Order: sequence, then structure tokens, then C-alpha cells
Amino acid sequence: MEAASLPAGLELVAGGGAGLSPEKRAVLGSSLLLLQRDYRFERVWFWGCIQGVRGAYYIAEGLGPDRAAPRSRLYSLNCVEWSLLPPATKEMVAQAEQLKGRFQGDPSFEYENTEINAEDAEGLIEDGKELLMKEEARLVATIEQIDRAVGIIPRGAFLKTPLGSVHENRNFEGLSLTEAKKLSSYFHFTEPVNLKNKTLLEKADLDPSTDFLDSLEHDVPQGSWTVQLEKGGTVVVLRSLLWLGLTFYHVPMTKQYGYVYFGTGEKNLDLPFML
Repeated sequence: MEAASLPAGLELVAGGGAGLSPEKRAVLGSSLLLLQRDYRFERVWFWGCIQGVRGAYYIAEGLGPDRAAPRSRLYSLNCVEWSLLPPATKEMVAQAEQLKGRFQGDPSFEYENTEINAEDAEGLIEDGKELLMKEEARLVATIEQIDRAVGIIPRGAFLKTPLGSVHENRNFEGLSLTEAKKLSSYFHFTEPVNLKNKTLLEKADLDPSTDFLDSLEHDVPQGSWTVQLEKGGTVVVLRSLLWLGLTFYHVPMTKQYGYVYFGTGEKNLDLPFML
């Protein structure tokens, strides 16, 4: 969620029981503004918090003029001092998917093959040596996984230019209440997959400037999102059942929207059996 509207945004997603203490909110409010200035980001988003056994990681994302460009990710253990995370690679993500259990809260902690599924351990041995993974690398990969799977925006909030860059739509005034309650009104803010497989007939009614992403209505498994009205029906809240702790909010007919994650960084693998 937008750093500038952090207090209001956290109030709107507080229905799920997650949030920050008043002290943490105050510290974050000032440190994120300093972060934006020091790194010269155009915008800073507070991504959320991954709770470990011995500590928590507070995550922020820095954006440039092109919103579709790779984002800079930073983490903090105390909401004051921030460290830049390296870009996520396919190898990092593949290795992190095999790890089970909670984060420790220590960036230098190393995971060994004993903490990986026995079936997958063989694939992570290279040149006779066991591959170790630091928790910092697992953190990067987990953030990438969550952003790809459940990082969402309302339809029309961003525009794609003929040159391929993506910018905020200044004319976006929010979804109507009727539209805001539909999953088809929300898009995954990542490289589209399903859109490329659509036929020309299916694409005929799409606006290439706004409908350039995948919508949530075809997410697998079906039922992985809950849509609720809160605050007396004035706020639409979407919660992911695949990555428990991810909450998206939108105030219809306004520009207020955003998502935040408060969880353990573990995927809900039991979801298909719960539906």
C-alpha cells in the first residue's frame, strides 16, 4: 500500500486482525519517506510484514516511472534501518519452494538440505556439494512468489502506453460498488499468462490500454479469494486463501486501494482440500 496513506490503509485492512502497533506506524511513516528520498524512488509502497520465529521482516518496495518495471525491495528488522534486497532469480524461487517451515527472523541463517523435502534434496546437490540457502535469499523469493500470485490492482488503475510502459491512470476515480464486488474487476499486477492464451474473439471486447493483465476470475483453484464488504459497506476487502495474510482493500468511487501482507510467508498448500 502507498506509504503516504499508510495509517488510513492499515485501518481499512484491520478487520482481519492483523496490523501494526501505534509505535511501529509512527516510525514507519517517517522512515519510508526518508527511504524514498535517499533512494530517489518515485513512489514507495509498504508491502507488509513476514513474521519469523525470533523476529519480523518489514518489507518496502520502491517504484520508478514505469510501474511494470522490476521493483526495488528492501527489508528492515526495526522499521528504521533498511537493507536493499537482491533481485529474485528463477533458481532462488525454485529452491525456496522446497523449503518448509517458519522463517527464523535472522537474514544470515542458512537452510540445509535437511530442511528440504527428501525427494527434492537430490536436485539441489551440485558438483557433489550441498547447496545452502540463506534466509535473505528465501525472503526475496517468497516476496516474489506472493507478488506474482496475489499482488493485485483494480481494473483501470494503470494504463499501458503504445511503447509498452505502464503508468498510473490519472483519470481513475475508483470502481463502482457493483463492479468492485466482482473478481473480474481486479487484475494480477504481474506478467500476464492467461491473456496470451485468449482467442482473438475473446480479446475483441478488451481495451489494450487497460485490459493488459490477467483478471482474478480464472484463478486456480476456484474460490481462492474471498470478497467482503466492511465499514458499513463502504470498503471492499479481498483476502487470499492461498497466501493467508494477504489483504487488498478498495474504497469504491475513490482512488483509495492497496494491498498488504501480514503472515508467516508460508503458502496454504491445503487449500484444494478446504474448498
